[in-house]
Amino acid sequence: MKKKIDVIIPAYNEEKSIGKVILDIPSGLIRNVIVVCNCCSDNTFQVAEQSGAIPLVENRKGYGWACLKGMEYLTQDPPDIVVFLDGDYSDFPQEIPQVIAPVLDNDMKLVIGSRVLGIREKGSLTPQQVFGNWLATRLIKIFYGAKFSDLGPFRSIDYDSLVELKMADKTYGWTIEMQLKVVKAKMSFCEVPVSYKKRIGVSKVSGTVKGTIMAGIKIIFAVFKYRF
Repeated sequence: MKKKIDVIIPAYNEEKSIGKVILDIPSGLIRNVIVVCNCCSDNTFQVAEQSGAIPLVENRKGYGWACLKGMEYLTQDPPDIVVFLDGDYSDFPQEIPQVIAPVLDNDMKLVIGSRVLGIREKGSLTPQQVFGNWLATRLIKIFYGAKFSDLGPFRSIDYDSLVELKMADKTYGWTIEMQLKVVKAKMSFCEVPVSYKKRIGVSKVSGTVKGTIMAGIKIIFAVFKYRF
């Protein structure tokens, strides 16, 4: 039986990129593409809709809020697998088959698309992202004994497992919360290499001093919160 696979794309003012992202998603593989417009002040909603996605609006600002809005929509007709993907065209949607393969073929519950293991365009990851990934994955190894190379947003997860995690973070800590909770629950996980390129537009997290500092605080806080 063919698996039902839905994609959730949190988006904040991505009108220049979101159409490209949706267009590059392999046709025939994905049931629904849900674009969650998070406090958008541009035409992201309209472009997403015109490109064939299901656009939603989340007026509470935060990456986690957008992901939770997408998950809320999925409860109407739950999929088997959920793919999370950024809307700035830095990921390669064409690589979705590689990211979902371990869930389909090897019963993995969570698959992280690792930019560290894959091919990256020069300058696509900022120095603060590189350091943040290194620090976070190092702390996870020390305190949880689990090996990750990245907190990359491009990932797939078994839907029932996602629900079981009871995701709660509303902002910058969403990705690491998922990984830590999977480890704590002793769910199976793995990483696959993914390609990465320079985003269209400026990063809302690593592209600002405030975003970088807040993300760093969130990551460190999450490591200790879920450990103790």
